[in-house]
Amino acid sequence: QVQLVESGGGLVQAGGSLRLSCAASGRTFTSYHMGWFRQAPGKEREFVASITWNGADTNYVDSVKGRFTISRDNAKNTVYLQMNVLKPEDTAVYLCAARSVGSNKYTYWGQGTQVTVSS
Repeated sequence: QVQLVESGGGLVQAGGSLRLSCAASGRTFTSYHMGWFRQAPGKEREFVASITWNGADTNYVDSVKGRFTISRDNAKNTVYLQMNVLKPEDTAVYLCAARSVGSNKYTYWGQGTQVTVSS
């Protein structure tokens, strides 16, 4: 079992920045690739970014490339999402998730943190 707790959400004006954190506890953090997803009201959950267990590879949805950066600190069992130049369309609940190395399914999910970007 892995427990994930997100923090860092809030209300920000368009063009501003936020840094989300996701603290993991339970099993060995380096056994998992990590991802960030988001879900806006009335919309399906959307992949935002992912990072491999050792941080060597990252992936982003096209809409956030160049604005968001995913990173992880394995010594702190934490994954981050630095969000810059935020837009109103980035408004959503942001969730972090973990998938075991060798698996393509995210098995563990946090409860989410709200990000609201005002225009």
